[in-house]
Amino acid sequence: MLPLNLTIAISSLSAHKLRAVLAMLGVFLGALAFTGVQHVSKIMVRQAELETEKLGPNLYAVLAGTVRFTRGGNIRISGNSRNFVLSDAQAVIDSVPSVLEGTPFATATMAVRGNGNAVNAQIMACWPNYQDIRSFRPDVGRFFTWNEVEERAKVCVLGRKIAERLFGRPERAMGKDVYMFRASFHVLGVMEEKGRDVSGTDQDEVLLMPLTTYMRRASNQRWISGVYLRLAKDAGLGMVNESVNAVMRERHKIDPGEDDDFSGMSAADAIKLQRQALDLMTTLGGITSTISFAVGGLGILSIMILVVRSRRIEIGVRRAVGGRRRDIVRQFLFESGLMAAVGGGLGVAVTVILVVVGCTIAKLPIIIDPVSLLTTLAGSCLLGVVAGAYPAWQAANIEILDVLKS
Repeated sequence: MLPLNLTIAISSLSAHKLRAVLAMLGVFLGALAFTGVQHVSKIMVRQAELETEKLGPNLYAVLAGTVRFTRGGNIRISGNSRNFVLSDAQAVIDSVPSVLEGTPFATATMAVRGNGNAVNAQIMACWPNYQDIRSFRPDVGRFFTWNEVEERAKVCVLGRKIAERLFGRPERAMGKDVYMFRASFHVLGVMEEKGRDVSGTDQDEVLLMPLTTYMRRASNQRWISGVYLRLAKDAGLGMVNESVNAVMRERHKIDPGEDDDFSGMSAADAIKLQRQALDLMTTLGGITSTISFAVGGLGILSIMILVVRSRRIEIGVRRAVGGRRRDIVRQFLFESGLMAAVGGGLGVAVTVILVVVGCTIAKLPIIIDPVSLLTTLAGSCLLGVVAGAYPAWQAANIEILDVLKS
């Protein structure tokens, strides 16, 4: 019975190729949009989790200004970011419970020259324990020492990509000088390859130097960008947040009811913010897929009504030779479900191809969610059956005598 129904369905739809294709196109776009958005969201969340592991064990950051994530997943800081000073960072390190160690830091983007080449680098000025707090250590050479911090030594450590762009190979950077403005800085080492972290910063494109050197010799500034803290494994984030807020609000003389001019953020908070940034994209994708499915359903409804009208004689003859109403209903529901299944199946297949190819090119984790794919495919078939219900009812209720008279 099924091969016969399939043959009849293909023959019927081939008589209205353009309309059938347009009807399937709506379902195809709906399935593609729905499964695509679902997979992109899951991939970005997984990528954020992987990038969080690069931040360091039990990391907590207190940052100057108000932090939020953009839709692309990068950090954007707003508000007054120049009132966070070294004494604030030291107070947080000394006063907040469960803090094992901390490093103040200052960041900026500057042009760096060396070996006749020039690049823009993210400057990370910090203390020597930064490498332990962020689990980020030199691959070649060494990190700067506490003595070099106290002496404001003009030394630095290069991120791997910076070293490669300036000197070709990391080993060639050892012992060389790089220049920012007219000041020279001696290269002590090159960091291990790390990639992007959850904040969107490519840690291979940084230049690290002593915080005192940066604040006095490179930028001549008093403020810093924040402080990184390494917490104990059993630290309660709620208590840490409350302590940080109490210390910083008191030091910055923020009255009750006024907004904070700083942000405290753990790795879990960073993932949560990224998920919130993806919510809008997920919502828009859901709206788009719903509209596409609706258009596809209406397309199937219209073409099935047209098919019923053009096959009145066939239906009448089948009824006259003993065909039952339920057989007519099954035939037309099969045809409408077939159209929707083909459109949904193509949408699911294209999603899988795009996910694999896109993630391979962008070096993102490949995630294929079979539950989402099967749900979409089942939903597409259900949409076809629902859209074909009225035309199938029309076909089943065609009067045999009226058809034979015509």
